[in-house]
Amino acid sequence: MQRYFVPEENWRESIVLIHDDDAHHIHRVMRCHEGDRIICNHPGGSAAICRIISIGPAEVRTSIDEWLSESAELPVDVTIAQGIPKSDKFELVLQKGTELGANAFIPVQSERSVALWNDKKMEKKLSRFQKIVKEASEQSHRNRIPDILQVLSVEKMAAYLDKYDVKLFAYEEEAKSMPGKSLGSVINNLEKGSNVLVYIGPEGGISEKEAAVLTEHYFTPIRLGPRILRTETASLYVLASISYHLEELRCT
Repeated sequence: MQRYFVPEENWRESIVLIHDDDAHHIHRVMRCHEGDRIICNHPGGSAAICRIISIGPAEVRTSIDEWLSESAELPVDVTIAQGIPKSDKFELVLQKGTELGANAFIPVQSERSVALWNDKKMEKKLSRFQKIVKEASEQSHRNRIPDILQVLSVEKMAAYLDKYDVKLFAYEEEAKSMPGKSLGSVINNLEKGSNVLVYIGPEGGISEKEAAVLTEHYFTPIRLGPRILRTETASLYVLASISYHLEELRCT
């Protein structure tokens, strides 16, 4: 069954209303009919199997058949703070990072970022970014859509974000100093429900100055294996590793 994320105001007791692009998708693309069933996700994280009772290009009206108890979320909340990369690499991180279970994304204007974003530029990009994470969440059967925060500098990110239980940054100097502090050793000590923040630098990496700032704010430098990864690969490596360790190894 196709899955759709429905705003809270469209949930009315046993009735769920779907509008705009999603209604068009159900009506024109999926060519659904009255009586067909879809899955509707509530912003709070719950999901229900809903039956279509009326359908049109602008509105689809459904009734709740049953609530689902499933959850496809990671056992820890992982926020990816991504040093702003070149071209459309950030969109790749959003899409694949959502599929891999990221809880939130923060674009970080770092010292070595080639692309320059400010709040005004981010505002123009945000609509597309939100569409990307919404569609990726639907495709991967997530229970919620990841948040996308405003652009922060490395200094502001380090000083402002203190709600996390674990704060990490991928640092290539750690990869050179084998054995170094590995991601695996950190994951092994993660507890269910932990809030984890991981900063990944842009193409040019993290400067010594930035590394010092992060360390001052209790970020732990880690290595992501012995090889130097591309910035867009590093974020996905982190999420895949956390998923494997916490959702596969601990289940065996």
